[in-house]
Amino acid sequence: MAFSKIASTNLLGSTGKVLQVLNMLTATETVVSNNTYTDVGITLDITPSATSSKILIIVQCNGVGKFTNNTFAKLKMLRDSTTIIDDFAKEGGNTGSTATNKIGTIGTTYLDSPSSTSALTYKVQMMSGQNNASVQCGASGAKSTLTLMEIST
Repeated sequence: MAFSKIASTNLLGSTGKVLQVLNMLTATETVVSNNTYTDVGITLDITPSATSSKILIIVQCNGVGKFTNNTFAKLKMLRDSTTIIDDFAKEGGNTGSTATNKIGTIGTTYLDSPSSTSALTYKVQMMSGQNNASVQCGASGAKSTLTLMEIST
């Protein structure tokens, strides 16, 4: 897993300033065969410098698909234990049949308002839409990314 931090850049004067940028990259493959949300290894910590800051989240989960039975992938984004984007992928790879379907990339972008200066953990979780079938993220070494940007307001 690779992490990087980029120095702040002033884009819009005193407001809208990018205070920090964090990025992670993982090639971890996660297979989920039940309908319980499971961490997929796309996770990153950030500590906002002000309670008024926003966190811009950009996530790309690559190598997504389903490969057994009639199911589909569901993905969500959490801040610590709070779901902030429920089902940003709701029926990923759904074929309505038992056919394997590797759909590639599922991603989302979201501007969060955590109102905190404590360390925060953002992460992606995935589940199978059916309890007896398998879905995956990171198939064949596909690299997934998560980028967090703290924006002053």
